[in-house]
Amino acid sequence: MVRLSVNINKIATLRNARGHNMPDVQKAAIDIERYGAEGITVHPRPDQRHITYKDVQLLRPIVKTEFNIEGYPSEDFIKLVIDNHADQVTLVPDLPGQLTSDHGWDTKTYKKELSEIIARFKDAGIRTSIFVDAVPEMVYHAVETGTDRVELYTESYASGYAANPETAVLPFVKAARAAVEVGLGINAGHDLNLDNLRYFAQNVEGLLEVSIGHALICDALYLGLENTVHMYKRCLEF
Repeated sequence: MVRLSVNINKIATLRNARGHNMPDVQKAAIDIERYGAEGITVHPRPDQRHITYKDVQLLRPIVKTEFNIEGYPSEDFIKLVIDNHADQVTLVPDLPGQLTSDHGWDTKTYKKELSEIIARFKDAGIRTSIFVDAVPEMVYHAVETGTDRVELYTESYASGYAANPETAVLPFVKAARAAVEVGLGINAGHDLNLDNLRYFAQNVEGLLEVSIGHALICDALYLGLENTVHMYKRCLEF
């Protein structure tokens, strides 16, 4: 069964809008785990506009499932991940002021830099994942960095799903086959939702985990957080 990791950034965004502790990010993480999610994902950015470095420190002792910290591997970020003993780190090529992740790593061009960073995480006993586009070449170069997994960037699948699901998922099927071929674990994330998640999970060989935040939190406004987590998990049970 594919594991569900819930990205709680948007809960922190709502909290930060008023500058107090409502909603409570820590309680949300505890509740999301209690509702059945197998992981909590956070993506602290340099401007700390949602999840803050302090949030990471407060969440680490209370997250009992997989704690996945994603972000651009600056020195501050690397230190944060290692100091807080993340279960998994997901490396994304975001610029400092970027609104959201919108592309994967060029693992051929940045192979040396990624290899050096990943070695530091491996020395700390932290599983690593690299955010990549659904391109087999990028997967083949990713394995040479020493990473444990790749996370397939699924925006193109989500945007093309309504018009033609089979065509939309095909690049991800091919990228996943490449990952399985070279022994990499496969994660996926970005714009996956209740409409398109099940089809993706059923068709992508070797998929281990999906990380979903924005759509899940939006759905929770209408459906309730507990019910929404259950609904996303049911999409992954087949």
